[in-house]
Amino acid sequence: MAGVVDSYDGVVSEIINFLNASPTAFHAVDEAKRLLKKAGFEQISEKQDWKLQVGKKYFFTRNYSSIVAFAIGKMFVAGNGFHIVGAHTDSPCLKLKPVSKVTKAGFLEVGVQTYGGGLWHTWFDRDLTVAGRLIIRESKDGAVSYSHRLVRIHEPIMRIPNLAIHLDRSTDGFKPNSQTHLVPILATSVKAELNKAAAGNVSAESDGKTSNDKKDTDDKKHHSLLLQLLASEVGCKPEDICDFELQLCDTQPSIVAGALKEFIFSGRLDNLCMSFCSLKALIDSTSSESSLEDEPGVRMVALFDHEEVGSNSAQGAGSPVMFDALSRVTDSLNSSTSKLLEKAIQKSFVVSADMAHALHPNYMDKHEENHQPKMHGGLVIKHNANQRYATNAVTSFIFREIAEKHNLPIQDFVVRNDMPCGSTIGPILASGIGIRTVDIGAPQLSMHSIREMCAVDDVKHSYQHLKAFYEEFSQLDGKITVDI
Repeated sequence: MAGVVDSYDGVVSEIINFLNASPTAFHAVDEAKRLLKKAGFEQISEKQDWKLQVGKKYFFTRNYSSIVAFAIGKMFVAGNGFHIVGAHTDSPCLKLKPVSKVTKAGFLEVGVQTYGGGLWHTWFDRDLTVAGRLIIRESKDGAVSYSHRLVRIHEPIMRIPNLAIHLDRSTDGFKPNSQTHLVPILATSVKAELNKAAAGNVSAESDGKTSNDKKDTDDKKHHSLLLQLLASEVGCKPEDICDFELQLCDTQPSIVAGALKEFIFSGRLDNLCMSFCSLKALIDSTSSESSLEDEPGVRMVALFDHEEVGSNSAQGAGSPVMFDALSRVTDSLNSSTSKLLEKAIQKSFVVSADMAHALHPNYMDKHEENHQPKMHGGLVIKHNANQRYATNAVTSFIFREIAEKHNLPIQDFVVRNDMPCGSTIGPILASGIGIRTVDIGAPQLSMHSIREMCAVDDVKHSYQHLKAFYEEFSQLDGKITVDI
């Protein structure tokens, strides 16, 4: 696996490996699935009945871009609460269009659409490739079936070149047009023609019929060169690729960096950093034989897709996936006919974990004076009076109390009154399910850039804090009285 780090302690080495294994949400789920299976979690399916047991650990995926894992305490009875950390697997990126074939000025280009609110100027002059999933047609003994296959081309095959400064003397700064300027170059037409001829195929841009109508149709939608590269990567024929969901990604690996090796430089820290920390916290908090012995609740992690575009999808936080999981676990272990889910929800708690804005030394005026999260300063509790974050005094206290008990640093963030505030899955889950929620995140710089950065210490703090939450929430929550 590229970028493996062996010279740092466990959590840092593991997050670097996780980041490098996860160029897309699909790959992040695949890597999470591998880690969960290794830790003894059993895969279950939403398409089947669930026969769950206390003291056991399970997970399921939806669309292979969201994943929910949970461990049922041995003291759990239906109606008890769920202790959940929620994060998301997606990041801003450039996704291939349904018809990606673009030919201009002797170049083969690839049509892309913007996904989320990326800093698109950072995608210029980077060594890019593609990754995602393919739908493959397979034939065996006369029967045809279709499989979902993850794909990743490791070599840099695309680039979005900047315009030379001599040809653009504007003083307004670089403001690329996302339709006309943000189009990666795959190859030149002349080289593609020669490559086709050498392979004994038709012209690279020919509209002539081939021996396979399906292949002819695909060649009109996507460059045959791109289809050949994808087919070669997964070991199939280009004409067996029925469809795909692909995105561009940087080929530079995630690394521990800085003069004192105190930073992580990587793409997709928002929000794979929180996804990894929550996943590892769940795995490690349930790893020993006795870890669930006295647990009356269910420890759960939910990694959703599509947060960057509003979460309104079948596998986003705005879907019923979370409610379905709580309902099915409760029902599976409920021997009576009474409805206990409503009671369980009121005993439950969600930590919405999404990266936070660290104070930028060159733009200090962008932060409110008394709320300036620092790197190495620990997790940030996010507050917003207008409910862009779901934190309130009770949920903030619970998370802060855990930090104080373990001597972990903690910070607060409020956006300036004269600036708009972003949001997270926190308010979506809080309002959609009616569950207590706190919004938190590790501080980072360059959020939504193709290359982001955070502090090594904050990865460790995040993991330790979330692990402590899983292990101690039940006991702490029993001491809090609010609605009486």
